[in-house]
Amino acid sequence: MSKNEEFTAFMREAKDPLHRMAFLLSGDAHRAEELTQQTFERCYRHWHKARQGDPLVYARRVLANLRIDAWRRTRREVLTGPDELPQDDARVARASSRTPTRTVDDRDTVVRALLRLPLKQRRVVVLRHLLDLSESEVSTELGIPLGTVKSTASRGLAHLRAILDLDALGGTR
Repeated sequence: MSKNEEFTAFMREAKDPLHRMAFLLSGDAHRAEELTQQTFERCYRHWHKARQGDPLVYARRVLANLRIDAWRRTRREVLTGPDELPQDDARVARASSRTPTRTVDDRDTVVRALLRLPLKQRRVVVLRHLLDLSESEVSTELGIPLGTVKSTASRGLAHLRAILDLDALGGTR
């Protein structure tokens, strides 16, 4: 199989998981598309390295680094605030039985809460709990010690719970 065929097969397999990770890290659909595209561009340029191990692990690391680079360049992002996004009546959604609409609303609530986490906590929480990577895999992907992954995940989840609890009570943080 040629390099192009091999990479094309990898892209088909990895597009959705990488886009999901990009969206969860950036909170913006357009930025997620850009990050995913940039990830594929970098992976293609360094395909000889990426295919030596697990190409998806390599690509997730590239994506995380691209996100960090973008954050460092801007140092301050202007994200769409919760008041600027389409509103839903969370109380009605919680009171209703589980429906596709409620599932989307729940997902939207979690994404909004994730965007309020510091970037370091958001990256660890997304990789560990939304992408179901083990603590050691998160450590390897982010290049941080295992203890840092554990403590950051713990703090991130506590912060996320506090945000979600506060939102459920109708407050903002």
